[in-house]
Amino acid sequence: MTIPTFQLTDGTILPAVGFGTANLKGAEGVQTLTTAMQNGYRLFDTAYNYENEGTLGQAIKKSSLTRKDLLIASKLPGRSHQYRKAISAIQESLYRTGLDYFDLYLIHWPNPKRDEYVEAWQAMIDAQRFGLIRSIGVSNFLPEHLEKLKKETGVLPVVNQLELHPLFSQKEQREYHKKNQILTEAWSPLGGTDHQLVRPVTELPLLVDLAKKYHKNVGQIILRWEFQLGVLSLPLSRNPFRQVQNLSLFDFELTKEEVQQIIALDQEDARVSGQDPKTHEEL
Repeated sequence: MTIPTFQLTDGTILPAVGFGTANLKGAEGVQTLTTAMQNGYRLFDTAYNYENEGTLGQAIKKSSLTRKDLLIASKLPGRSHQYRKAISAIQESLYRTGLDYFDLYLIHWPNPKRDEYVEAWQAMIDAQRFGLIRSIGVSNFLPEHLEKLKKETGVLPVVNQLELHPLFSQKEQREYHKKNQILTEAWSPLGGTDHQLVRPVTELPLLVDLAKKYHKNVGQIILRWEFQLGVLSLPLSRNPFRQVQNLSLFDFELTKEEVQQIIALDQEDARVSGQDPKTHEEL
């Protein structure tokens, strides 16, 4: 299976689809991650606050893949935005995974009320210079936060990971990223099932009809749509068959009109998580 790639402005090359790891822990988590590696995934996205960096590290040890075969990403917690704490947290994340470096490391949330994310960003810049991180990015940052990083440090992230799915296509944010050569990554790329205002994403008639047209499942339609938007998606599945399906996106193409029709599904206040980066604090 050949997976297309995105090249970051710093030269790092990432596959168009990675694997999310939230809530994967212990022996069951190791088995799920090991299976995902066997099924072709090479980019794995974890976080300090997922409390499973050790689980991912164990799966890497069990795998027959070499370190160079894998791309490992993690994220800095909000309680470690102060410079010294940030450097220590990055080192701790490496100890947990048993790695010498991360391919990608992100600030998990801006936590604007504390307003320490510029200090955290400076620590990330230095950690990259020290060789602890290959590429540095952020998660859940709004354009106003990104502009502040640029103004204060002169360095923009190469990646911004956001909640993005058919009910929340993040059009303005994606346009800002494109203008500034920032790759958009999607967490919760398939949406959720607990949103109060609309039916589950997988039941939306447009997506169901497109799945029938292309002989795919709804998840594959969504992930293909995100790929055509230039977005790197991070689906998570414990089911080995579904893991393979979530990578089987590159033998069909949605029309430009269909891509726009899915964007038009956007709903007001459609964050599945309810976490708005303007106010959300995650420590």
